[in-house]
Amino acid sequence: MRTSPTKHYLVVSDFDQTLSFNDSGYVLADLLGVHDFERKVAGLGRSNLVQQGGELAYLIRHDPDFRGVRRAHLVETGRRVRLKLALPSLVKFLETGLDGCRFSFYVVSAAPREVVVSALAGIVPPDHIFGTEFDHDPDSGEVRAIMRVPAGYGKVAVLEELEERLGVVTDRVIYVGDGSSDVHVMLHVNHGDGFTIAVSGNRQLARIAKTTVLSDNACSVLVPMLHQVFGLRTPQIRTLFESHGLMLHDWERARTERVMILEAPVPA
Repeated sequence: MRTSPTKHYLVVSDFDQTLSFNDSGYVLADLLGVHDFERKVAGLGRSNLVQQGGELAYLIRHDPDFRGVRRAHLVETGRRVRLKLALPSLVKFLETGLDGCRFSFYVVSAAPREVVVSALAGIVPPDHIFGTEFDHDPDSGEVRAIMRVPAGYGKVAVLEELEERLGVVTDRVIYVGDGSSDVHVMLHVNHGDGFTIAVSGNRQLARIAKTTVLSDNACSVLVPMLHQVFGLRTPQIRTLFESHGLMLHDWERARTERVMILEAPVPA
């Protein structure tokens, strides 16, 4: 008997406000005592000086209020970032895979890589995380250059690298994001017949993403994936969730999907 080859899917997620509740830039600004972070970001947006999503990297390199940032500040910022619920369950689900399908999960973010690695310690391996990379002065520890910023089209470049490295074609790519910095990469994935999920009410992104899901639980993105990509029906999705210790409590299915998931109590 012949067995069908296992299908390999690449699942890529943004970090700030996609896997977390808050933007790491606000957390870093609070740590440093900078009170006008939002005004600074808005000013950069109006000037079109940097790609959307790359504002924090620019501020760290050029703004006097952020020039004191050292690697330790970035690591501490990651520790303070509040992650969405059940994120470890999402990663474990993807590691387990489905019958005939396996998943590779990566995080691609314009946030400083040290922040994301620190925030996701013990959940996502560091070599599966791409973020803004700085060149630090070996003596002072100050950021002296920006090496790479995965924002805007920069995310597309990282995604193309991953597709080539893993041998995954774009129609087996699933991308999850929340904001304007994800527009380019979502258009790229859509063009290749992949699947895109927005996890915020951002109107620009909602027009581009193939679906929008709103929830405070990281596992919510699995619902449209299982339903629209793999064709599972609601009872099958519910059973699959329960096998992973999760309960699909409420699912309001529309163009925007609102999902509530509870962690099931562990039997005594």
